[in-house]
Amino acid sequence: MNSDAVKSGIQQAPHRSLFNALGLTQEELRKPMIGIVSSYNEIVPGHMNLDKIVEAVKLGVAMAGGTPIVFPAIAVCDGIAMGHTGMKYSLVTRDLIADSTEAMAMAHAFDALVMVPNCDKNVPGLLMAAARINIPTVFVSGGPMLAGRVHGEKTSLSSMFEAVGAYSAGKMSEEEVEEYACKTCPTAGSCSGMYTANSMNCLTEVLGMGLQGNGTIPAVYSERIRLAKHAGMKIMELYEKNIRPKDIMTEKAFLNALTVDMALGCSTNSMLHLPAIAHEAGYDLNVDIANEISEKTPNLCHLAPAGHAYMEDLNEAGGVYAVMNELNKKSLLYTDLITVTGKTVGENIEGCLNRNTDIIRPIENPYSETGGIAVLKGNLAPDSAVVKRSAVAPEMMKHEGPARVFDSEDDAITAIKGGKIVPGDVVIIRYEGPKGGPGMREMLNPTSAIMGMGLGSSVALITDGRFSGASRGASIGHVSPEAAVGGNIALVEEGDIIQIDINANSLNFKISEEELEKRRSNWKPREPKITTGYLARYASMVTSGNRGAILEIPKK
Repeated sequence: MNSDAVKSGIQQAPHRSLFNALGLTQEELRKPMIGIVSSYNEIVPGHMNLDKIVEAVKLGVAMAGGTPIVFPAIAVCDGIAMGHTGMKYSLVTRDLIADSTEAMAMAHAFDALVMVPNCDKNVPGLLMAAARINIPTVFVSGGPMLAGRVHGEKTSLSSMFEAVGAYSAGKMSEEEVEEYACKTCPTAGSCSGMYTANSMNCLTEVLGMGLQGNGTIPAVYSERIRLAKHAGMKIMELYEKNIRPKDIMTEKAFLNALTVDMALGCSTNSMLHLPAIAHEAGYDLNVDIANEISEKTPNLCHLAPAGHAYMEDLNEAGGVYAVMNELNKKSLLYTDLITVTGKTVGENIEGCLNRNTDIIRPIENPYSETGGIAVLKGNLAPDSAVVKRSAVAPEMMKHEGPARVFDSEDDAITAIKGGKIVPGDVVIIRYEGPKGGPGMREMLNPTSAIMGMGLGSSVALITDGRFSGASRGASIGHVSPEAAVGGNIALVEEGDIIQIDINANSLNFKISEEELEKRRSNWKPREPKITTGYLARYASMVTSGNRGAILEIPKK
């Protein structure tokens, strides 16, 4: 299907009357119709500049001979939604974004699309839609925020949340916290560390769906406007050559994404989003393969929250292509794959120099010989769990301690801030998974409280929920099966000894098979927390975290 279905021939005269109502000329209607999916709004800092990006895309499309037409996509600010009921509405928007974009694109018969996202769920949601619709598509996002400056030091949102923990521990005054609040997020853009939004924007370059710099050029740089114009021009080339998302997002492209994910030290949320995008492209991306890729992929970057570098630093060091070029020195990437540039991965990254070996470690001198993310398994997580290994203190890579069990994030935060968690404890937060939450809330508040109170090198946190990309420490999420469906995390009791060995990719609790079966026979499903509206429908269809929390029609 193309736009002729709504604008050409006598049967389409009624359609043309509506295009006339839009003020479109005959000259415009003779050109390809390019849908521009704008995630602009006035509540998300990463999206407040997207109106300018969209205008630049429109210019690029028009210059290259297309007719640009804008329609919207929603977006939730995870930072503002954090720590209250609003966070239940974060992950679930990924599917709303994909569904609504599919509906708009198919209903109006666009010839091609330019996706303009920026923050956490918009990028994967629109990548899912791109694979599903499968017409020529290019991505250009709004770009990362510049780092904040407090007392001469760069800072980011994770520092802000940890400041609250420091205040709770009596280590920071209210005035100091307010100073952080005023200076931590100084510009428009997605938060300045390698959090989920920037992780996924970087991975658009790796997947081949975004132009060079899409993941790293700061939001406030005029270079970002120029990039948007080039994206508008490039979509016309993709349309002429009929290069589609499923031509680009092949199985090998997803393996490249996992490889660069390991090198960059991306957010653990990428382990939810990549399988979901791959599913739409027709591939089963089992997260188990992450460890296999990690074993041979060195971790080259320690951006916030893992270190003290920020997206602006990665950009100046050469960006994603420079990281890919380092990896290619050991032939770790598939380089013969087509991308939205019209060139192959190998052609794209050739000659992309690493300009700062403190920011992007040379492959001969990595932070570690293995990747930044690990998938754990054991009797506590029979299917899988995920941890950002590169952001874990060395002394917590192997840890054993008593379980402190909480059936909601809120109860855990109360205990942590009330001083009831002590060194050695393993905090278990359950019934917060995709189905149990519902919505799989991010746990930035409890992880930040643990770090801010000085417990980051002695306390672990395990959940069937998930973590913000801003979380650091021994934060193990996506435990599958989740508690709501009777996963073993539902059977842990206060004081059970939890055994974590990240280097061995294992997560267990000490219990005999007899005792485990006894607890399982006594377990009963809980009544759903929410029984109306979108969250209730979502809970009835969503799968566990190990499958990317994709939606499936329940089997009868």
